[in-house]
Amino acid sequence: MKQTLHLRLGHQLSMTPQLQQAIKLLQMSTLDLQQEIQQALESNIMLELESEELGSFSLDAPLQDKKSDNLDLLHGSEGSQTDIPDELPIDSSWDDIYEPEQETLPEYDFGTIRETSNFDGEFETQRSDSLSLHTHLLDQLELVSFSERDHAIAISIIDYIDTEGYLLASVEEIFSSLREQIIDIEIEEVSAVLHRIQHFDPVGIGAIDLSDCLRLQLQQLPDSTPHKANALLLVTRYLDLLATHDQAKLVRKLSISEVELDNIVVLIRTLDPKPGEKIQSTLSEYVVPDVYVRKINDRWRVELNPDIAPKLCINETYANLIKKSDTGKDNTCMKEHLQEAKWFIKSLHSRNDTLLRVASCIVEKQTAFFEHGSIAMKSMVLRDVAEELELHESTISRVTTQKYMHTPNGIVEFKYFFSSHVSTDGGGECSSTAIRALIKELISNENIAKPLSDSKIAEFLKVKGINVARRTVAKYREAMFISSSSQRKRLL
Repeated sequence: MKQTLHLRLGHQLSMTPQLQQAIKLLQMSTLDLQQEIQQALESNIMLELESEELGSFSLDAPLQDKKSDNLDLLHGSEGSQTDIPDELPIDSSWDDIYEPEQETLPEYDFGTIRETSNFDGEFETQRSDSLSLHTHLLDQLELVSFSERDHAIAISIIDYIDTEGYLLASVEEIFSSLREQIIDIEIEEVSAVLHRIQHFDPVGIGAIDLSDCLRLQLQQLPDSTPHKANALLLVTRYLDLLATHDQAKLVRKLSISEVELDNIVVLIRTLDPKPGEKIQSTLSEYVVPDVYVRKINDRWRVELNPDIAPKLCINETYANLIKKSDTGKDNTCMKEHLQEAKWFIKSLHSRNDTLLRVASCIVEKQTAFFEHGSIAMKSMVLRDVAEELELHESTISRVTTQKYMHTPNGIVEFKYFFSSHVSTDGGGECSSTAIRALIKELISNENIAKPLSDSKIAEFLKVKGINVARRTVAKYREAMFISSSSQRKRLL
């Protein structure tokens, strides 16, 4: 086969590095953007924060000026070197530079509040080491007298306890996993050690299921507790009837009156179904809004959050070192850093401009939401904003992903304002978000003894002119994690 050369002409779209960087920054969340900015500041010598004073000095300034200043300070007013005073006037004290040694306060002096010198930032952002349930149980294990054999079994059992306080495996499964580690182990030994661990703090730890957890907590109560015996019988045998709120069967099974059943339920409600969560502490994560929406002079205005993207600038000191005609390796490297810095700053400006335009368009179209809440939300899709701003839908999708808006109704994601619509009797459209808000409002105001069914809710919405089928109501209700009418029924 003979090899030949052919010349072809064609059009092909290609993404420049600048465009790739702009798209990358545009779809980043606030936290990712801050990390990207920090990484750029550390890797590019040409970038710096405008608030920083580093790099503001000039290398062209002669060092002799500083020397002359020092000489003027040392010399007397008449230039004599012999008229130096014993103590020179200064504008700071020793304590301003070196912290004095702090006196030790008396032990257990809880009435004295000391201000820490290394406190930096707001109180909400200060993080402490999280306490895990696993560590809490191991600490108690060291305080209990266990043999070496039982200690190994106890550690294995604690490893199987989840953050809510329940066992992730049965006693038989724990026994099977320990047979190869401990010689001649018996299942009764595992049960005995588990029984001792179930007396650890918090009460109800190490339970197999919810019924077992409630039983352990009830057994820890004094015998003089009213209705304790019937409560134990209920949680061990008839907990399924309590879940379905079957009052008639419970009264018949326990042979008690309705008043006594109400008292038993009150006692059971004082128990904790997830005892481990009282110990397991997690670090709080805060959502940082990208824009703020405020009402100024009867108009809703959008402002960028200045804290999410600090202003960057070019370090003039290093930029002035670049020689246009020099082709040296160092000079070429500085030129590349300068060009990358300019692209990065331009991409940041483009991101902020696009974010502000999209947020302003959303606020303009959803003014009713800011005035009256979610119940007044209008239907809107990405295409509506894209057509008005003359941008592509993919760009709007990137801007609205993981971006948050601070509103009078709380901090909401940009995506929250986009929803499908349902037709109304008047020929208009109603947002699915508004329908969810209406369903939630109807359910919150219902009679707990006779909760509204999905069909009844659909009839209420139809009276308001919103044509929604029963299955649509069920879909919206389940999306809001609201139980069915039979599960919401409260007779007890």
